[in-house]
Amino acid sequence: MSSPEIASLSWGQMKVKGCSTPYKDCKVWPGGSRSWDWRETGTNHSPGVQPADLEEVVKKGVRTVVIGRGMSEALQVPPSTVDYLKKKGIDVVVLQTEKAVQEYNALAAQGVQVGGLFHSTC
Repeated sequence: MSSPEIASLSWGQMKVKGCSTPYKDCKVWPGGSRSWDWRETGTNHSPGVQPADLEEVVKKGVRTVVIGRGMSEALQVPPSTVDYLKKKGIDVVVLQTEKAVQEYNALAAQGVQVGGLFHSTC
């Protein structure tokens, strides 16, 4: 199963190929995507992305996770979150969201089992 392409990105909105509803923030994985609701895990810009935010994507069998920190990189990704992924043998890439989407799409096009978390504002 392949990871869906992120078809477009603009401030506050992302569209994932094959999904009719645009997202503000989203999670993607091989075969699917959904809105990333920070309230589920109590995420905020600081301290940022938590391992709990990633569990769903990790369970989908990804080999690489790309995290988009927002347009102005306001969303933090603490070292403990990166360590969580590395301990599971998962490569992690953390970038500004526009660059993260480009990297994610490139990996998906190569057939990599890639997942991602993307923040489309701040």
